[in-house]
Amino acid sequence: MTTEILINATSYEVRLALVEDGNLSEFHMQRPTDKGLMGNVYKGRIVRVLPGMQAAFVDIGLERTGFLYVDDVCVASNSSQYNPCITDCSQTPTRSIGPRIEDLISEGQDLLVQVSKDPIGTKGARLTCHITLPCRNLVFIPQTDHIGVSRKIEDEELRAELKTLIEEIRPQSAGFILRTVAEHATREELEADMEYLLILWDEIIDKADTRESPSLVHEDLSIVLRSIRDFFTMDVDHLIIDDKNAYEQLLAHVQTFAPQLAEKISLYQDETPLFEAHNIEVEIGRAIEKKVWLRSGGYIIIESTEALSVIDVNTGRYVGKSDLNSTIFKTNMEAAIEIAYQLRLRNIGGIIIIDFIDMEDDAHREELFATFKEAVKKDKSRNNILKLSEFGLVQMTRKRNSENLHQLMCEPCHYCSGEGMIKSRRTICYDIFRKISRKAKSSHGSTITLRVHQKIADMLHNEEEPTLLKVEKDFNKRIIVAPSKELHIEKYEIIWQR
Repeated sequence: MTTEILINATSYEVRLALVEDGNLSEFHMQRPTDKGLMGNVYKGRIVRVLPGMQAAFVDIGLERTGFLYVDDVCVASNSSQYNPCITDCSQTPTRSIGPRIEDLISEGQDLLVQVSKDPIGTKGARLTCHITLPCRNLVFIPQTDHIGVSRKIEDEELRAELKTLIEEIRPQSAGFILRTVAEHATREELEADMEYLLILWDEIIDKADTRESPSLVHEDLSIVLRSIRDFFTMDVDHLIIDDKNAYEQLLAHVQTFAPQLAEKISLYQDETPLFEAHNIEVEIGRAIEKKVWLRSGGYIIIESTEALSVIDVNTGRYVGKSDLNSTIFKTNMEAAIEIAYQLRLRNIGGIIIIDFIDMEDDAHREELFATFKEAVKKDKSRNNILKLSEFGLVQMTRKRNSENLHQLMCEPCHYCSGEGMIKSRRTICYDIFRKISRKAKSSHGSTITLRVHQKIADMLHNEEEPTLLKVEKDFNKRIIVAPSKELHIEKYEIIWQR
């Protein structure tokens, strides 16, 4: 299987696509206007302790306070009594009997916390005092004396060798987890990662000691640099990026942390946009639609709320060839593979209910469940799947650390008072910028007129005015924005004038 990472980098948006055998498997994006917070470390101040919920609200300098649960509290003077013991990186710490939150922290107290889950919907960020600092091969856990190994390294002999190696080179009482890519790392590479992480932790402590709360003391890497740390495994054949500055930044980072990857990174310079050349734009458009067609003619419907996602399977246009049971079984089997793919692509998390078409044959039900379990193994996010119920329902959970693709790219529709979803104004603005960028070089005109909805015009003249001016400067074109009440908010016209 050929695996590639494609990065489309602009000043207003960076998009990353993980492509396996020509198919888009994962899609991630980062915008300066709504950059994710997960992994950031803050010096926060406790504003409210809630004994009834065994939690606290912490001001970290954002619009909404963060949420800190008692199991995520770590106080150095008493940490051994309530700090969850991690026995393996594949296991989730469970709450043991220990002090109540009101005995551990108090209102007005300063605390060093890390964002473990981005704000989602109306909820603030989920926080933890158990800081983890990832590098390419290692994850540093300052408050624990533990060595863990990724569950994806299955060779028991190799796991033992890696643990012994880390035990030899680590400082006393410093906790580390070996990531999957560490399977092929040398001693020198592990030592280099360890030295970097220890220095980084010292810098974080120094900043926390000198800064007032609330304040940011450590910001996680940009999505371009995280592509090396989090996505560039041994299975990846190439990384292609289309921005020269980002390319040079990426190479400089690689030379420090993974020089063996430098030859796999290339700068894309063709006239056809990178994502269009690999048919990614079309796949992204499909990934925010509710209906997904199956090859046979059946389809699935994906509906998401803040805490729950429901997926419904239908036979659609598929009528089968022999009998009803075979038709239903084939549709369900095809849907099982497609659903596993869509969960990963759309980053759907939380509670998920899948309504397969009901089948009477127990053997068919068992085969369907086994197929679905096998299909989700490619997913890096932790999940828990319950057995197929008598009603043909599969209940599962998938770890959710950030908003799903639909939430990132869409906003409530103002035409229907939020009952439906449409593309966000910013997404439409960026679609316009991309189309201008694609045609500007071949156009001889000096002026571009944009006929857009009034709300899009307002955003172009206000929040996106710096980007609009930059596009004008980059391509030496004058851009005139002409609001139109007749246009639907998602529709626009780009008029090229001489």
